[in-house]
Amino acid sequence: MKENLLKQLRFCTNLPSLPSVALKIIDLAGKADTSLTQINHYISHDPALAAKIIKTANSPLYKSRYPINNISQATNILGTYGVITIALSFLLADSLIKQSREKLGMTGNNSFWRRSITSALASRTLGKRLGMDKILDDLFLAGLLQDIGILAFHALMPEDYPPVFSLTEDHNALLEAERQTFDIGHDELGAALLEYWKFPSYAPAACRSSHTAPDIPNAGINECVAVSGYITDYFLSPDKKEKIDETTRIAEAYLGLDGHALIEVLEAMQNDLHHVEELFEITILNPAHLDNIITEARELLTVRAMIKVRELEDKIQHDGLTGAHNRAYFDGAFRSEFQLSIQQGTSLALAMIDIDNYKTFNDTYGHIAGDGVLVTVAKAITDQIRQTDIFCRYGGDEFALILPGTTLSAARHILARVMESIATIAYKPNEASTIRITASIGLATNMDKEKSFDLQSEMLEAADRALYAAKYAGRNRVVEWNPALTSPLKT
Repeated sequence: MKENLLKQLRFCTNLPSLPSVALKIIDLAGKADTSLTQINHYISHDPALAAKIIKTANSPLYKSRYPINNISQATNILGTYGVITIALSFLLADSLIKQSREKLGMTGNNSFWRRSITSALASRTLGKRLGMDKILDDLFLAGLLQDIGILAFHALMPEDYPPVFSLTEDHNALLEAERQTFDIGHDELGAALLEYWKFPSYAPAACRSSHTAPDIPNAGINECVAVSGYITDYFLSPDKKEKIDETTRIAEAYLGLDGHALIEVLEAMQNDLHHVEELFEITILNPAHLDNIITEARELLTVRAMIKVRELEDKIQHDGLTGAHNRAYFDGAFRSEFQLSIQQGTSLALAMIDIDNYKTFNDTYGHIAGDGVLVTVAKAITDQIRQTDIFCRYGGDEFALILPGTTLSAARHILARVMESIATIAYKPNEASTIRITASIGLATNMDKEKSFDLQSEMLEAADRALYAAKYAGRNRVVEWNPALTSPLKT
């Protein structure tokens, strides 16, 4: 079916046709020696087009330093190629809007052109943000035409296409439905139509790539046009929260723009949208609705940025294997909790936990099985502690558990649960073996009834001594520090 559709582009009488002025301008665009005089001559044959170009040159989009009163002044300001692309934008929009309504009987005509013109502005604004000032008008025209294949579908398949078109409002889902039904999407069909109309090569190329992700972010016409479609979907879709996430992801993946840069693009579009509406004589969004959209986008992206920062901080503060807090986090948290305990006179408990015979297990069954034990033990401990407790991987097979506001008696109960939870583990390093896991724990408390330690390092050393006393006494037990506790050899 794909090949038949592409062949029909040459013979379909229902296909939208281009005005003679547009055909001549396209011809001029393909010639290297085109002069301003030639352009002015053909534009002057269409007074309405000439008036729009003069109005465009005077609009804030181009920021002319002095008033433009005639087409010659406009072409001098806009440049030869600029006038060509701007003229084509107006001619195509005017002509195809009328034809899509009268000739094609196309439903949803206004929504199609609202999307096309918003995409054109988004494409241009992205280019400006990325410093592509010399091709802003090309970006506008390419953005405007990226969905021209939808008009071609309506013309070529007036009976079969409308049911597919009405299936979904999601643009990517529409493309997939087209490809499944007709073996071709509006991106490829639109590119073929623009080539048939002999448009400059960048326009069909951008159309064909409008739904294709680049291998790496790249500030080019194709990428700007592709991202413009997602921005437009955000502007025109009622489901803003979902769309802003998708738009942010695409802008970064395609163009390397972060959320802050995307907000700048949306705000620039807000400033320019009214001028584009006036030039194309179409209403896209009312100002109040537009203000709400930008405000919501700013709020959503701010929240997303904060979440990203927190996720990054969380990643930095956690052990990648077990999910417990890491040693660096332990050092800061224990320092803070110890100082708070001293200042406010509140109880603090610290438990050092070591997996029994872990080195032997690791040497026997390998590091992958050893890592599995660490993960399993960490989960067993996490399941038994409170939200206010701070669980850390201290190093190797040793964990630390900070228990803020916890007396010796309360710490005993918590650690009894932890010991029992670990003891229930039946770990299978392979199909033939099942290993029972145990742990030794050293416990130290401060400000239970009175101050026990002057320095946090003293409390940490005390918990460590208690841990090695537990291992020395036969493992699989909790030993509480006391001043009479001697420091045994580490085993």
